[in-house]
Amino acid sequence: MTAVFVELARERILHAAANGGALRLRGGGTKDFHGGALQGEVLDTRAHAGIVAYDPSELVLTVRAGTLLAEVETALAQCGQMLAFEPPHFGTAATIGGCVAAGLSGPRRMQVGAVRDFLLGATLMDGRGETSSFGGQVMKNVAGFDLFRLQAGAMGTLGVLLELSFKVLPLPATEMTCVFECAAAQAIDTMNRHAGQPLPISAACHAEGLLRLRLSGNEAAVRAASARLGGTFDDSGAQFWNDLREQRLPFFAGDAPLWRLAVKSTTPPLAAAGAELIDWGGAQRWLRSSEPTRTMRDKAQAAGGHATLFRNGRRSDAFQPPARALFALHRRLKQTFDPAGVFNPGRLYPEF
Repeated sequence: MTAVFVELARERILHAAANGGALRLRGGGTKDFHGGALQGEVLDTRAHAGIVAYDPSELVLTVRAGTLLAEVETALAQCGQMLAFEPPHFGTAATIGGCVAAGLSGPRRMQVGAVRDFLLGATLMDGRGETSSFGGQVMKNVAGFDLFRLQAGAMGTLGVLLELSFKVLPLPATEMTCVFECAAAQAIDTMNRHAGQPLPISAACHAEGLLRLRLSGNEAAVRAASARLGGTFDDSGAQFWNDLREQRLPFFAGDAPLWRLAVKSTTPPLAAAGAELIDWGGAQRWLRSSEPTRTMRDKAQAAGGHATLFRNGRRSDAFQPPARALFALHRRLKQTFDPAGVFNPGRLYPEF
């Protein structure tokens, strides 16, 4: 850890706690649009950067939270490895700490898992200015009782992330994208049928009348799967998946509210006044819709999931409040990690 940054962060936390102030934890700011309203004085984490340890043979990386996400991915790619959950950047200034705090995963999440599934450990500074480490730097580790995974998607409300350890995976030897023309209902059925078969499908998306399936693995397995599935080969497939991850597709353009719904993968197309993009093999739905918040959340709950107002709406409505018992647990965690309410107030829920 860079000692100067750590001491400065501690001083600012203690000052804010003593004076009823608030700190807005911020890396590159590429995800400032996400979550509740931005409040508090900025504590910029980018001075706390650099790769601490990387052992390609053990598939383990430890890095300071202010390190650029692109720098991390470049270092991994040079050794033929990757952050398998394909985190979106939304800009060149994205940091690895912001990636974890936002808890966002890209198209490969349907095959390998989410951000929290690849976290091995974390070091953070809490609202008392105390530094703690949870987890470790090995894949089989129960130290810390998985408290480090609470940081994934916490939007910086529990503390200042200092160091993060990840499990990394090898880059696929070959990737190929197959394209099929079909309606949304047929695409959902197809994606779910294929999900139960031994096929190397690493991403599945339906948008604008086209179903795309990405195959990843060794060349023989990918080509055998492609021959079995049929469809049309898309030689620009890699660009499509990057654009999907970074929300550069035409679907994401414009000012209409963008909703993200996490639902059962078998959920039929959602009857909403707006366009729908289906990702993660049916489990993630992106909707461009101006329907009321309550309507969107009722749709998500009816499908066994929840809805997040991702962009272009009222910031206070961003995240769907959890059930009462779960929300009480959230409150206790917040009180434990940040008793004075210093970190990112209102970013996750208006109540804290």
